Amino acid sequence: MSTTDVTRSRGLTETDLRRLRTAGRVAGAAGGAVAGLTALSATLLWRQAADARRVIPLAEAPPPRGDGVYGTKFGGKPLVLVILGDSSAAGYGVHRPRETPGALFATGISRRLRRPVRLHRLAVVGSVSAGLPYQVDAALEHEPDIAVILIGGNDVTHASARPAAVRHLGDAVRRLRATGCRVVVGTCPDLGAIKPIKPPLKWLARSWSRDLAAAQTVAVVEAGGRTVSLGDLLGPMFEADPVRMYSSDRFHPSAEGYARAVSVMMPTVLAVLGTEDRVTAPVAEDVRALAEAADEAVRAPGTEVAPVGRWARMRKYRWFSTRSTANVGGDPQHGAVGYTPEDHQVG
Repeated sequence: MSTTDVTRSRGLTETDLRRLRTAGRVAGAAGGAVAGLTALSATLLWRQAADARRVIPLAEAPPPRGDGVYGTKFGGKPLVLVILGDSSAAGYGVHRPRETPGALFATGISRRLRRPVRLHRLAVVGSVSAGLPYQVDAALEHEPDIAVILIGGNDVTHASARPAAVRHLGDAVRRLRATGCRVVVGTCPDLGAIKPIKPPLKWLARSWSRDLAAAQTVAVVEAGGRTVSLGDLLGPMFEADPVRMYSSDRFHPSAEGYARAVSVMMPTVLAVLGTEDRVTAPVAEDVRALAEAADEAVRAPGTEVAPVGRWARMRKYRWFSTRSTANVGGDPQHGAVGYTPEDHQVG
């Protein structure tokens, strides 16, 4: 029986066949073997996917919201921040509102700009990029000043069509920018860094994640937003201390994991808001063609890519210190990320 006959007998479509052939090429290249897919390797990949699904539980309850006004001790009209995307944007896996990415961003912005920030978390657990139009509809009702988007992981795990996923993201950024809202996107993380995923599925997940992240970068910058590549940026930290960095499901970050991710994106968020701050002073900068910049950013996680006319500017910043989730800013007087009860007022 041929490979095609075997896979058809398992109910696989032609699209599945193409993806599995890609998996065979990735696995073969990594192992130094002749690239190609056999019925055995197809069976292995599907078994690994099933094992990962069993290990990674489905969401049982929504994450805490954290919506409200932060920095009420500061005067002036609140800056409006919206958080869009999937479970990583919503903060699934933590138990307190102050531990969610939205609360960390709102607290950091408020402290650095010394003004109140009103947070609206519109991200949906399990969302793929096709769900962004509905989130943008809701966001525009709040007349946001800045939007932070984290999306892509579910597009990889659900094997969404990459062109469609990228188009939805680009359209979302374009709609927000048309109203004057500034947009920062954290591109697809490297799912190959997740513990429950083993080789060769790990290699395939890594390849898909990087390809999607590069395409996201091009779409976002063309639409007038900025990206920060996440990739495997946090991978070494997560691998070195998975108990602290992952939540109990071993898939989503813990409170400290989210705090570290926010600390990497915060300099870009502050930069688009126009703050003059030592944190927003880049330590490296370059201008390249957009496609080249997108590819380089994927290979150098933590890189910001922003539009500059027909070109793209790449910047690297010093990250905020992340010695503790209580003061991720690392500055005892002006911590950019962190929380105290006086930071937050619901309403």
